Amino acid sequence: MVQELITALLLGFIGGLIPGPVITAVFTEILQSGFARSFRIIFIAFFLETLVAVISLLVVIALNFREAVFRGLSFAGAVILVWIAFSIWKVKRIDSGEKVQFGFWKITAMIITNGVLWTYWITICIPKAMLLGERLSAGEYTFMGLVQIGWLISTIMAAFLFSRFRKLLSKPEVVPVVFKIFALTFVYFAIDMTYKSIMFFAGV
Repeated sequence: MVQELITALLLGFIGGLIPGPVITAVFTEILQSGFARSFRIIFIAFFLETLVAVISLLVVIALNFREAVFRGLSFAGAVILVWIAFSIWKVKRIDSGEKVQFGFWKITAMIITNGVLWTYWITICIPKAMLLGERLSAGEYTFMGLVQIGWLISTIMAAFLFSRFRKLLSKPEVVPVVFKIFALTFVYFAIDMTYKSIMFFAGV
């Protein structure tokens, strides 16, 4: 059970560091307006991503799927994790792009229309959350809450480090190493999910 809780934190922690719309917006805001201003984007994104997570979880609970469904979804989740890992592996720089204004509705649209985010929750996080719910009272909510806490911590850390060490983190020799570590961690999760699902269907 402890492993599942740690996994939840790690999934959120690494998820908050994956190059994407939110982290790009945060880095851009830091360059344009400073570290303090980036918190507006971080907390709006945190609220909206939590909303996505809750909606996804409630829909799954309402449909009352059996454990086998989540074990099957784990195979799809493993594939997606490997796909994300390949994307992260290729990261060589973290430029911020052109100057942009990030209003509430722009951030909302950016997150709600992010298919990868929905897929990440439905195929990776929710199956693990539901499995924990089988072993722990309200375990699914605990798992999802820990994922979000991990996301918030890592996103704030990334914003702070970017604001303090942008020159260092932007060096071509540093960025690839950092993101290759994240990529390998995702591959580990993919292998672990696949192995456990195979063992479940094999009746081991």
